Amino acid sequence: MTGTRAPLPAQTSTAAADATTPSARRPSPLHRVLEAVGVTNVSLLIALALVILVIGSQNADFFRGSNLIVIGTAVAISGLLAVVQTVVIIAGGLDISVGSVAGLASVASAMIFTATGSTAVLGLAGAVLIGLLCGLVNGAIIVYGRVNPVIATLATLAAFKGIAQLISNGRAQGYTGSDPIFIFLARGSILGIPTLIWVLLLVAGLLHVMLKYTDIGRKIYALGGNDAAARLAGININRYILAIFALAGMVAGIAGVLITARTGSGQPISGSEGLELEAITAAALGGTALKGGKGSIISTLLAVLLLGVLINGMTLLGVNPFWQNVAKGTLLVVAVVIQQLRSGERRVGIPQ
Repeated sequence: MTGTRAPLPAQTSTAAADATTPSARRPSPLHRVLEAVGVTNVSLLIALALVILVIGSQNADFFRGSNLIVIGTAVAISGLLAVVQTVVIIAGGLDISVGSVAGLASVASAMIFTATGSTAVLGLAGAVLIGLLCGLVNGAIIVYGRVNPVIATLATLAAFKGIAQLISNGRAQGYTGSDPIFIFLARGSILGIPTLIWVLLLVAGLLHVMLKYTDIGRKIYALGGNDAAARLAGININRYILAIFALAGMVAGIAGVLITARTGSGQPISGSEGLELEAITAAALGGTALKGGKGSIISTLLAVLLLGVLINGMTLLGVNPFWQNVAKGTLLVVAVVIQQLRSGERRVGIPQ
């Protein structure tokens, strides 16, 4: 009769393996930093540092405090539209009309200001209300007309621009350059930081908190990630679409007020034309997925700053201003291509 064999120490070997696993899998300090900051943000920071080094090495005036303030104030208006565009895109939409809404709000703020005996508060409130109504029109067309957001806002881009030109006869309206509130918005500062930048940071901060720390933000991500699943989860998609486009209109109305403050009059086109391209470019460059469900306000702000530094640098270096639009278009294409490569999806026209 043979003796009973002792059981193999499987548990011992497994325990030993488990004991070594945590140390083997423990992420490196660099990996932890990348996870905390985000790969997209790190990439943007590296690109920003390189652009600053190149421009600064060619023109020492770039690092002057006055020039840094110029960069900040220059990107404030486009930054406002970019951060709210990020929210719209995360939800699976796109608002091409924000520039036209800003122009219409600019004209409205100046005309109301003049008509009410130079009452700035009414001009500001009127501009935001006009923006809100424009956003609701966009949302209603999309929800009740069942129109694709791109087509809907492409149509209203032309319509809102036309309305601004009609009520202003295509000319600048009013004069707000002597009003203390408009002067404070345009040239004032708090703690040495221009008011325009504070407005951008305030709006961006509120949107960041909404997206990252509230149930509303989680539902917006869910809506853009999978609208069918969001509907099954009980999310009122139509209500959210209306609210998101209304929000975009309100922020565009604020941008219109800032245009009026900076120029001293209501501008139907000048100051607002092309802002929609800048907003979409910054959002895409910041890693916001154009199909929805992914994006970050902080990343968009970094992209806005990168664009502002690049345009400012091209101006300081005497580059033909027409190349600025070429640079913006190129960056948008590059951002979209990078998104496609990261997604791993099949590219149109390329067999697998």
